[in-house]
Amino acid sequence: MIKKVKSKRNKTIDFTLDNAPVGVLESIKDEHDALSQLDNIINQTINGNSFEVMKRLPNNFVDLALIDPPYNINKKYDGLNFKKMSDDDYQAYTQAWIDLIKPKLKPNASLYVFSDWITSVEVAPILEKNFVIKNRITWQREKGRGSLTNWKNGMEDVWFLVNDKTDYTFNVDAVKLRRRVIAPYKKNGKPKDWEATASGNFRDTMPSNFWDDISIPYWSMPENTGHPTQKPEKLLAKIILASSNEGEVVFDPFAGAGSSLVAAKKLHRQYVGIEQSQLYTAWGAYRLLKAEDDKRIQGYTNGVFWERNTMAEQNAAMNKE
Repeated sequence: MIKKVKSKRNKTIDFTLDNAPVGVLESIKDEHDALSQLDNIINQTINGNSFEVMKRLPNNFVDLALIDPPYNINKKYDGLNFKKMSDDDYQAYTQAWIDLIKPKLKPNASLYVFSDWITSVEVAPILEKNFVIKNRITWQREKGRGSLTNWKNGMEDVWFLVNDKTDYTFNVDAVKLRRRVIAPYKKNGKPKDWEATASGNFRDTMPSNFWDDISIPYWSMPENTGHPTQKPEKLLAKIILASSNEGEVVFDPFAGAGSSLVAAKKLHRQYVGIEQSQLYTAWGAYRLLKAEDDKRIQGYTNGVFWERNTMAEQNAAMNKE
């Protein structure tokens, strides 16, 4: 049997535990470690069952929680099979993790819960019962299988929730999107609300609850891993910048390959993550080590989020700086 050799352009992180880079496995905590003090868990990934680990974490330490539980579909995660539940059972599953995470939140904390459209229908009543729903963000996944009998699922949801209706963080100026200006308007001969550059005309626009500028990680991107449902760093960076401040704590109890933790680190936040798969935890730990020297987030340059397919303009902006 001929072993396939990965292309030099393929940056996917998919090593096995047996050939993990030096220092990766040693950097991971597990459910047998001391977890009740914040100093022992801050800026750490904990390998273990989230429902058991959360019971042992300190209370009132989370400023922002990013919750990406398994959607209510049949899915394999590193040999761990998640089986689709009835609506009632999945709602009970959702309430179970909510009951565990609520004591960990600060009074002014925000939460973002990820789901597909079917799962959204199931979880919305449970989320509304426990938190204040501020918005439902829809982001465009340009990947996905087509269907001959239905519309292709090209969107996913992110529920924006808060503990307190008025006391929460939202840094709107940190998450504006730079868009091309197709029909530039001038007043007294000068650009109005847009900027003329050598690469084109652009306007920094207010963020909406529809995000069409996100690229799913793929094989030539350094953030890509072998995780089957990995979220893009750019998606998570928007949330982290909007709903937390530098130095605050981002918590992810279903951390997967660590994208939320890596984005938090690159944006100068502290973080705590839990992940059941040791392999996915190792991939995330490796990415966290790499983030010591590489703070780049694809699609986010010089404090601005850019549309897709604007790499040349982003490079020009960086060179200008």
